[in-house]
Amino acid sequence: MRKKLTEDEKYMREAIRLAKMAEKNGDVPIGCVIVYEGKVIGRGYNRRNKDKSTLAHAEILAMKKAGKIIGDWRLEGCRMYVTLEPCQMCAGAIVQARIPEVVIGCMNPKAGCAGSVINLLEMKEFNHQVTVQRGVCEEECSSMLSSFFAALREKKKN
Repeated sequence: MRKKLTEDEKYMREAIRLAKMAEKNGDVPIGCVIVYEGKVIGRGYNRRNKDKSTLAHAEILAMKKAGKIIGDWRLEGCRMYVTLEPCQMCAGAIVQARIPEVVIGCMNPKAGCAGSVINLLEMKEFNHQVTVQRGVCEEECSSMLSSFFAALREKKKN
């Protein structure tokens, strides 16, 4: 009998699906969804290589789409689901967008800015703090990234 998915697992599974789209394009598999009032209003996946843009992170692309749906740059009342801990650029944008909660699949000990290297999301010094939940579908998010980088290293050897 299959275990019933929690709401957080359901939305993280959608972010994982998007991350796999990034991987098909040769980008690091990172996916993101933004949920408002029980509905996905923003989707994004890493497109840095495909778009040749430093700014084409999953979170940034999802926030742009969500802002158009809501009609505002403020994403108050939204919840973000992202497969990998946000970098400094994305963490800053999350704070600026006033997103109240972020659910993270796996942490990024080399560049994460939601608790690994630094925690920009919960800094009391800023005018907005984000509630962070970590480790939703962690094993799948982590293994997806590990497999991607192992394949990339193997490719570079040959």
